[in-house]
Amino acid sequence: MKDTYHSKSPAVLVLQDGKVFHGKAAGKIGTTSGEICFNTGMTGYQEIFTDPSYFGQILVTTNVNIGNYGVSKEEEESDSIKIAGLVCKKFNEFSSRQRADGNVADYFEREQIVGICEVDTRAIVRYIRDKGAMNAIISSEELDVEKLKKQLAAVPSMEGLELSSKVSTQVPYLSGYPDALYKVALLDVGVKRNIIRCLVERGCQVQVFPMKTTFAEMKSWNPDGFLISNGPGDPGVMLDEIKTVKEIVNSNIPVFGICLGHQLIAQACGISTYKMKNGHRGINHPVKNIVTGKSEITSQNHGFSVHQDEVKKSMEMEITHINLNDGTIEGMRHKVKDVFCVQYHPEAAPGPLDARYLFDQFVELMARVKARKSNGQKVSA
Repeated sequence: MKDTYHSKSPAVLVLQDGKVFHGKAAGKIGTTSGEICFNTGMTGYQEIFTDPSYFGQILVTTNVNIGNYGVSKEEEESDSIKIAGLVCKKFNEFSSRQRADGNVADYFEREQIVGICEVDTRAIVRYIRDKGAMNAIISSEELDVEKLKKQLAAVPSMEGLELSSKVSTQVPYLSGYPDALYKVALLDVGVKRNIIRCLVERGCQVQVFPMKTTFAEMKSWNPDGFLISNGPGDPGVMLDEIKTVKEIVNSNIPVFGICLGHQLIAQACGISTYKMKNGHRGINHPVKNIVTGKSEITSQNHGFSVHQDEVKKSMEMEITHINLNDGTIEGMRHKVKDVFCVQYHPEAAPGPLDARYLFDQFVELMARVKARKSNGQKVSA
């Protein structure tokens, strides 16, 4: 079969510094903008498209073929596509997988997502890798570059942008069995579905709370543990959530933070975050657990990180994991309290399963605290 996108409209990608790339339309005919970033994963494009942490971002995929194995409801990590737009080499409108229930072209049209294909993604990735993350605009309806530059000038920077409220649940909901061994209160700042699945699989009932929920409201559910989820945007401007997370950390109830949750825990403990030049996005990032000495290959998606020097000086937190590519912090734990967090995604989806042990560690932590309580021991920091 011949890919029909070859006969589609022309499209243009314009970067914030004026660099221009020409290609063909993929998905809906229209215009979209956001921060441009790249993911180096070879598989799992649908999980990546639906990851809430990508909200507000234009995604460049380094893998050549996108859409070749179609799409499936089972592989969605949220209720809709969350990327602002797509840049890829081959946008395959036909797929050949039995378990697929649709193709990526119809999927993008249905979700109203604008993209551009038939561009040199290697050149684009090398360019933004060297220049750093910046805003960009894609259009298949307006090809006048000067007009697009004017539109792009009005797009806000990701630094200083709060986006979690755009993707957090609006109402609490439960997942798992009522007679589960452990109750986990999950603060949703952009959670992926597989995080919830990983907890349910380990005998947890999960109550997912909107990001504006107070600590008192979550505590009234009497949870055995708290999980602070992943999500999009700049953690430094989420002042209400940092205050809530600080209350959670001080509750003497076990806490696990993932990605944005890791950054919010850092902020709650007096450790600041910063915007990285490009961030980490892919499914093959090497991380070393400096507590055990073992290394793991991880799935990652973040554009902010915590300041290493501040962690080293912290009276509360200590480093547990480091990135073997650039030495950035990938994990921390509280020196006294039952609190730990990682910058990467142990639930993967997509990605390797090397870090799934962290969910087991969280459950074991809840079990120990619960056992101490049942034996009448005081649980305190």
